[in-house]
Amino acid sequence: MCTSLRGCTVKEPHDLIAELKPAHPPRLYGSAGCETWSVRFSPDGSYFAWSMGYGIVKLLSWPLTSKDSAEAGCSEEKTLNCRQTVWALAFGPCISTRVDALHQNGRDHELLLAIGLNNGVIQVWVVSTGNLRVTLTGHQAPVRDLVFTPNGSLTLVSASRDKTVRIWDLAKKGASPHVLRGPDYWVFRCSISPDSSVIASVCNLDSKVYLWSLRSYTFMRHLTYDHERTMASCDFSQDGALLAITSYHSTTGWWLDLWDPYTADLMTRVEDCEVCAYRSDNLLTSLSFSPVGLLLAFKDYRALRIWDVERDKLVTDTDHNRAGGVCCAFHPHGGIIATGCRDGHVKFWRVPRLVPSLKHLCRIALRFSISTYQVQALPLPKKILEYLTYRDIPKQKIVCCKEHCR
Repeated sequence: MCTSLRGCTVKEPHDLIAELKPAHPPRLYGSAGCETWSVRFSPDGSYFAWSMGYGIVKLLSWPLTSKDSAEAGCSEEKTLNCRQTVWALAFGPCISTRVDALHQNGRDHELLLAIGLNNGVIQVWVVSTGNLRVTLTGHQAPVRDLVFTPNGSLTLVSASRDKTVRIWDLAKKGASPHVLRGPDYWVFRCSISPDSSVIASVCNLDSKVYLWSLRSYTFMRHLTYDHERTMASCDFSQDGALLAITSYHSTTGWWLDLWDPYTADLMTRVEDCEVCAYRSDNLLTSLSFSPVGLLLAFKDYRALRIWDVERDKLVTDTDHNRAGGVCCAFHPHGGIIATGCRDGHVKFWRVPRLVPSLKHLCRIALRFSISTYQVQALPLPKKILEYLTYRDIPKQKIVCCKEHCR
């Protein structure tokens, strides 16, 4: 039985709060090179990085000034010329909000920006000066995703079309990376659990998710789908108890699935509606859990939607009204999400500020430290166990409302 996400809000003019436009317009709509493939906020929210196309990355102070919003050019910005198509950005060191202060080992590290390029090179820049710090080589194909471990260290994980995931220790100059092999297809995305113990990676044509141990650098398990699909993106929830996966098929639409990474159970699914499923241009391209509350943003080429998983309703459903969006990123303090488009533009949207329930805050505190199996072994009533293991989320297929189709 299929149900619809409830409580979807109608787009309002004030949802869009700012827009960045590239200094150079695209040569032709849809032409390669002008896309904004990645946008990122720094861990403390004081910087914003934007791959504006043609090998250029802009570093801007946040919040933006009115001049920043009007055009990409101000005295405080830094322009990083990478001379290659930019696929991925990552700020580091990054510290999870759940990491105990005693284990935060990134206090003395300067803020860095890692950039993944089309030629397989990773450039690491110093944010304060805009100078290139180090160049990492080893990947034999474009670097599609980058992420720093959220424990404050300078451990960087990269995913590449050369079918490998590599783990780099930037604190050790010249150290060789750990290489994780196994996939038969391009590795598109990777995500790290908040406790820095697990890497999840997805490949473009592989109908399964790979989970790796970041402690032993070994393969752990697959999350397997029963039919062919193209994997698009992945992200862990704030406590690491949920893993969101997006995928699509050119003829049957897209899916957003929530998995339990410990038990490999599929918890629930958001599915494209029947009308949009037959549009080959409507592919789910990105998703991101909010650092505040249990909000999950997911984005296809036409719209940005934000799902309040705890209350099971859409709180934002916003059309781009421009070239399709391809990436999104939450501000670390919540309240704002940035989306990048195929024409090089970046838009900033207001996110409803929802106060997490006290019981959900307790669930996050518990689940950050213990696995699903450990929770299930506790002598607690069934309903409490279901809540703590997210088994209370509706298990039906959740279909996007048809009224939002174009």
